[in-house]
Amino acid sequence: MDAIITAAGKNSRMIEDFKNKNQKPIHKLKLEINNIPILIHTLKQVQNSNIDNITIALGHHKDEIYQILKDYDMLDYVDINVNSNVNVGLSQTIKNVLDKKYDNNYLFMAADQPTITTNTINNMIDVLETHPEDKNTISILARRKSGQLSTAEGLGMPFCCYGKLLYDYIKDENDNLNPILRKMIKEKVNFYGIKPENKLELLNINHYDEYIKIKQELEKKGDLKKMKELL
Repeated sequence: MDAIITAAGKNSRMIEDFKNKNQKPIHKLKLEINNIPILIHTLKQVQNSNIDNITIALGHHKDEIYQILKDYDMLDYVDINVNSNVNVGLSQTIKNVLDKKYDNNYLFMAADQPTITTNTINNMIDVLETHPEDKNTISILARRKSGQLSTAEGLGMPFCCYGKLLYDYIKDENDNLNPILRKMIKEKVNFYGIKPENKLELLNINHYDEYIKIKQELEKKGDLKKMKELL
């Protein structure tokens, strides 16, 4: 299975937060946890999972994000796909990657999801690849109920599915994924919710205070791990 990591957004909410603090805006993917950018944390979790190839989709701020990849020697490990028109919705960002190859299973994940663990990614992969109707199934991080789902309310990335299944729904759409996922479940696509490994996996990083909460929690976990290694 391959992965498509989306990093093409405007970063507008984080920019606004910095402006409100009278500070120079910093792209959220450059913000650091344990002195490493959020983007690299996310990519490392995917790289350590049962994923074969990673494509990162760029649009807005592509030069800044490319520089992070270069600084951390990730250019040999990821393929880069750049939106020719940066002012498109998430569905078109994904479509632009799938245009090149949709006959494959994919993990779809946002670059600002450093809390998603390798175990959770592997669980999503396993559920999809062992499902008897794998080409009509989405395995997705559950935000409420886990197991077979009857609603896609509140759901988004990360998830795994057959590329063409998603492509047929997004090829003519220019929107976020949430309404598209809701349409898919109404049209009898199987949704299987994967229970999160911890509550941090359910947090998003859109605003600065969300970043600080996740940073503190992950760095606290890192300190505990170091203490255990010393004992």
